[in-house]
Amino acid sequence: MNIDIKLHKNDLPDDLKLGNVIAVDGEFMGLDVRRDPLCLIQLSTGNMDAHIVQLDRSNYNAPNLVKILKDQSITKIFHYGRADMAHIKFYLKTETNNIFDTKIASKLARSYSDNHSLKVLIKEFVNVDISKQFQNSDFGGELTTAQLKYCANDVIYLHKIHDGLIKILERENRMILYENCLKFLKTRVDLDLASFKDDVWSH
Repeated sequence: MNIDIKLHKNDLPDDLKLGNVIAVDGEFMGLDVRRDPLCLIQLSTGNMDAHIVQLDRSNYNAPNLVKILKDQSITKIFHYGRADMAHIKFYLKTETNNIFDTKIASKLARSYSDNHSLKVLIKEFVNVDISKQFQNSDFGGELTTAQLKYCANDVIYLHKIHDGLIKILERENRMILYENCLKFLKTRVDLDLASFKDDVWSH
């Protein structure tokens, strides 16, 4: 299976058109936002392509990327967008608008399963087995071919997963519940950035 992978240094090209529905993922040095910097953002149109932006960590100046992320007219499909959005807000200083989150959708749609990992969703909706071998590798330096392929795999299948989950949510009359969950996502990100990690709804 051929994937068109393009690595961009610092920002997306000025003339790149990705359409109105794109898949997005980020790679960091760890999960502590303040300690572990954002290294990469990868995007896909869903046509077996991946545009991987290796950010300049000395200034995080990426106006073309930021313009897409904050554009209300472009749907951004994430899998567990909470972590990505927190890093994006902290390092790129922008909100990420118009989100579809496949992990939240999976938890509401796939109540027949207790596993909502990206690997499992790709297998169920695309019938492809992907390797997560490089999930915990160093994305802060020069990238290997294997790392680039790993990054591409995180976004190229999200459109198909998105479409499959929407069908289930609509069939099971859970779309409104899902949409209302998304309204809280930015607040959940802000709570993370304010170091409130626990469930604020718990007793």
